[in-house]
Amino acid sequence: MNNLYIKLVVVVIFCSGLIACDDGFKEVNTNPNASPNVEAEYMFTKTIYDALNNSTGTVYEFAAGGFVQHFATYLEVPGLGDKYVYTSGSYPYAYFSGAYLNAINEIYKVIESVEDDENAVNKHAIAVIWQAYIYHRVTDLYGMIPYSEATTAASSSNYSPAYDTQEEIYTSMLTNLETAINEFDSSKESFGDGDLLYSGNTAKWEKFAYSLMLRLSMRLTKVDPAMAQQWANKAIAGGIIEDSSDDAIIDYVGGQVINSNPVAYQLRGNNYSDSNQGNTNTEGGKYSSTFITYLKDNEDPRLGSISAVWVDGSQVTTTDLQQGMPNGLTNRPSDFSILSEPNLNTILGLTSSLLVIGSSEMNLLLAEASIRGWTSGSPETYYQKAITNSMTNMEKLYGTDARITSDEISAYIAAHPLANDKESQLEQIHTEFWVSVFPDEIEVYSNWRRTGYPVLTPVNVTGNLTGGTIPRRLTYAPSEASVNTESYNAAVAAQGEDAFTTRVWWDIE
Repeated sequence: MNNLYIKLVVVVIFCSGLIACDDGFKEVNTNPNASPNVEAEYMFTKTIYDALNNSTGTVYEFAAGGFVQHFATYLEVPGLGDKYVYTSGSYPYAYFSGAYLNAINEIYKVIESVEDDENAVNKHAIAVIWQAYIYHRVTDLYGMIPYSEATTAASSSNYSPAYDTQEEIYTSMLTNLETAINEFDSSKESFGDGDLLYSGNTAKWEKFAYSLMLRLSMRLTKVDPAMAQQWANKAIAGGIIEDSSDDAIIDYVGGQVINSNPVAYQLRGNNYSDSNQGNTNTEGGKYSSTFITYLKDNEDPRLGSISAVWVDGSQVTTTDLQQGMPNGLTNRPSDFSILSEPNLNTILGLTSSLLVIGSSEMNLLLAEASIRGWTSGSPETYYQKAITNSMTNMEKLYGTDARITSDEISAYIAAHPLANDKESQLEQIHTEFWVSVFPDEIEVYSNWRRTGYPVLTPVNVTGNLTGGTIPRRLTYAPSEASVNTESYNAAVAAQGEDAFTTRVWWDIE
C-alpha cells in the first residue's frame, strides 16, 4: 500500500527573452523519486480508497444516517440529519468537494492512461465501471452535478464545468456500464493487487457492473418505469451478485489510517471510542431510538452484532439494555451514557471489512422486480435469501463477535414471513433494506427516498430548514456559487432552489 499516493509532477519553466535558461535546469529540478506518468494500477487503488473514504463521518452519521434515523445527536452543529438544521461546518457539501478533489479526478487519470492501449481493455472496463459507481453516489446526493465536463480543467482549461441533468447522467452511466461489460476480454491482462475488490477478476467485475446497473435501474421506477424495466431486465439477464461469495468487499488490516475501515475510523474519531465509554463524545451521537426499537421489537439478532451499551467500563450487547436516543433532541438526555452506540469490537473495528455492493441488497431488489413482474422467481424466496445473506455476513464482515447462528436466522425468517399484498410486501422488503444495507447510509438514504420505506416520523425542531420534513438532498459547496457561478446558476434554474427540500430528478412523489 506504500505506493497508493502517486506523485504527479508538472514542471513549468518560464524563460523570459532577457534571461536565458541554464542548460540542465530540467534535469536538476526533476524529482527522481516521482513518476511523470500515471501508474494505472496504483492510481486505481487510490481512487477506490478515496471513493469509499469520502466524508464517512459527515455523511454516514450526521447527514444521510440521521435522515434515515439510524443515528441521532443532541447537539446543534452536527444536527443536519437529526434536526434538519445547519449552522456551520461542511456537513451538506463535504462529500461533493471530496469527490471531485480526489476520486473523480483519479479515476479519470486511470481511464486516460489505459484507454488507447488495446492490451488494457480489462483495466479500462473496470475503471469505467468504478467511475459510474463514484458518480452515482454524488448525483444521488445532490442531483445535477458537473459530469461531462467535470475533468476538463487540465485538458481544455475549462474551469467552469457545466452541470448535467440527472437524467443525462443516469442515461450515460447505464450505457457506460453496458459498454464496459462488452469490453471484457479474458485473453487480456487485468489489474492485480491494486484492485482491492476483486484483484482484477473480470467475471466478478462483470457481476458488479450488472449489480450496479440493477441498482441504478430500480432508482428510476417512479420517474421512468419503462426505462427502469428495460435496464433491470438487462442487469438480471446479465447476472448480478446473488450469492455472498461474489460480494464486493474490502478487507482492512488496521494500523495506519489508510489501512483502516474508513467508516469505523471516522465514527470512532467523531463519537465512539474506548476512552469515551459512552459518557462524552465530540458530536453527541448515539444510535437512533427508531433503529434500535425496530430491531428490538422484531427480535432481530443483528442488534447484538452491531450495537452495544457501556456497563462498568465495557461494552455489552445484552438485548434488554439496548436503547436508542430520540431524534430531534436539543439537550443532552440524562441517560445519555447508557444509550446504544456502535459496537467497537464488530462494526467499528478498524480491521472490519467494508461491503460495497452485496447479495443481500441484490436479492431485495430482485424481490421487488419479481413483484413488478419483471423477473421470475418468488418474491419470498429472494426476501428470505437476502435476510440469510445479511445475517451470515455479520461474521464475515465484523468477526466472530458478530456471528449469527443458522438457528437464529431460521427463527427470524419464520417469525417474519412476507405478506400477501403487494404494498405490504414492498414495505417489508425495503424496511429490510434499511437494516441489511446499513451502514452504507448513502444507499439506504437513496432507497428510502425512492420507496418511502420504512415509514419514518420526521422531527420539527424550532428553526429547522425544511418545515419539519426529512431533507431530500444535500446542498452544493459554497465555492460552486462563487467560483463556478454561471454553471451553478444554470443548475439551480433547471433543478430548483439549492435547498434541502428540492427533490432530485428520480425522487418524485
